[in-house]
Amino acid sequence: MRRREFIAFVGGTAAAWLLPARAEQSTVPVIGFLNAASPRPFANYVAGFRAGLKETGYVDGQNVAIEFRWAEGHYDLLPEMAADLVRRKVAVLAATGGAPSITAAKATTTTIPIVFTIGTDPARAGFVSSLSRPGGNITGVNLFVVAMESKRLGLLRALIPGVQLIAVLLNPNRQTYAQQKSDVEEAAHAIGQQVHLLSASNETEIDAAFATAVQLRAGAMLVTGDPFFSSQHDKIIALAARHAIPAIYEQREHALAGGLMSYGTNLSEGYHQAGVYAGRILKGEKPGDLPVVQSSKFELVINLKTAKALGIEIPPNLSAEADEIIE
Repeated sequence: MRRREFIAFVGGTAAAWLLPARAEQSTVPVIGFLNAASPRPFANYVAGFRAGLKETGYVDGQNVAIEFRWAEGHYDLLPEMAADLVRRKVAVLAATGGAPSITAAKATTTTIPIVFTIGTDPARAGFVSSLSRPGGNITGVNLFVVAMESKRLGLLRALIPGVQLIAVLLNPNRQTYAQQKSDVEEAAHAIGQQVHLLSASNETEIDAAFATAVQLRAGAMLVTGDPFFSSQHDKIIALAARHAIPAIYEQREHALAGGLMSYGTNLSEGYHQAGVYAGRILKGEKPGDLPVVQSSKFELVINLKTAKALGIEIPPNLSAEADEIIE
């Protein structure tokens, strides 16, 4: 399949959420929704985004239209997808799923309002002038995905106190790779935990990473927050189960899908706020005047069925800390 055909295919993966040809024919404002990952794992977050829009008086398919573009973990496709949305003259560009989408959106337009969701400090990443006054044509929500890696490592250690080696799965192509790597190494050093870093940026490398973890006899795995890993969560969870490796993930959906444990921001709430901001911008507010929202709700989810399959008994203190236990 040629590149342009593939881009068109990826852009259409969420066809069930689109109204045919509405971006060019409809008189209602159009929101371009750009995401680095896949539609299925993000279904709840899209619902949250729509709920935020509705809160401001906009309903998709009635007085607003949403055009979706999903990169399916192929970050190199994002610039062309962003350019396509700009050519369609969207009123707001929602750059979601992390830094790759935001980078593509910012490089494509300096005039169309951008609302982002990001897993790290957007000021530190250079996307906004400050959290209180973003400036320019951009604002959004900090979901604190990256900042939680050290916390996830600690939770994994608390679950399996005697674990000798924890494998850490990282995507070297992610812009936050260096920060995630540094945070994990510092956290491991602080608690005296041996870790082994494994890199994966495609499906073949995910298989190789698990093979290495098995060879090293890793007692557990930290799957770091990354849109590509989210798009591959079924594969990663299946490999963890096949090799009996206890693993912790960033999203509640991972635990619901059979992952052992997850800890992170309530992403649906974050996307809800992004939807609210998109609606407020459609009503005339300037993105640069809207302060970046800092997510404050975090949740620990434990899959008890998976724990039993792995022969792991959840410590009472960890059970008490959990926001949800899946049985």
